[in-house]
Amino acid sequence: MSEVLWFVAHTKPRREKKLVEYCQRQGFAVTLPCYSSAHKYRGKTVVFQKPLFPGYVFLQLEPGQKDAVRQNDHVANLLEVFDQETFYQQLKDILLALEANLDVRLAPTIGEGMRVKIRSGPLQGIEGLVEQRYGMNTVLLRLDFINQAAAVKVEADLLELI
Repeated sequence: MSEVLWFVAHTKPRREKKLVEYCQRQGFAVTLPCYSSAHKYRGKTVVFQKPLFPGYVFLQLEPGQKDAVRQNDHVANLLEVFDQETFYQQLKDILLALEANLDVRLAPTIGEGMRVKIRSGPLQGIEGLVEQRYGMNTVLLRLDFINQAAAVKVEADLLELI
């Protein structure tokens, strides 16, 4: 019997869930860690399941199954996992934290002193300098207008580095 190994599928943009559906139809073991994200639309709160690692799906495959995944229209690249044991332990820990409803998010790489641009929301397109971080989600952003500075708290996931 062939050995089943972990692989990481790097997906095309916003195709993680489609790849999961494909793998489940093919009988491949697939894992997509997701967290709940709530948004208000016209007074209604809608909860979405968002991938914790956008662009990545974790698969357990036998060597003969790699080509079927690699050639799928949703996959950009199939990455090998060199330290199977460590990878599995870390993935298991993340899944356990998600199941316990802990607030697990990717730690944004945005830090103090970095120049950023606001991607969405009422301040979309405005650039500023990160003054301070407040936990995992909130950033104090300094916006310079006519040689005057105004500070605003912004969610870190609304920012992109420039």
